[in-house]
Amino acid sequence: MRIEEHPVLGKIEKGELIDFTMDGKPLKGHKGEPISAALKAAGVMVHRHTHKHSPRGVFCAIGRCTDCVMVVNGKANVRTCVTPLEEGMVVETQYGVSAKAK
Repeated sequence: MRIEEHPVLGKIEKGELIDFTMDGKPLKGHKGEPISAALKAAGVMVHRHTHKHSPRGVFCAIGRCTDCVMVVNGKANVRTCVTPLEEGMVVETQYGVSAKAK
C-alpha cells in the first residue's frame, strides 16, 4: 500500500518507477514520492537509531520531527518524509546524531 496524499506535499502523483538503494540493497520507488513512502512500500519501517540504539521511523510525516532522518547521498539528517525520491539515490540508516551510516 502506497501513500497517495501527504498533508504537506499534497496529492502524490505516481512518477515513473526508478531504482535507488537502501543500505546497499536495491529497491524501486516512484520518482517524486517521499523517500519514506517508497521505503514503507518496500517494508522498511526503521530509518534511524538514536544514540541509545532505539529504532525510529516515520512519526509526524510532515517534516517537523526528526524520527525519519537518514543519510541520503552522503548527506546526514535528511527528513525523508518530505524529500522526493530521485533516480539512483543512496539512502542509508542513520545511527545517532553524528549522522554516520553503519
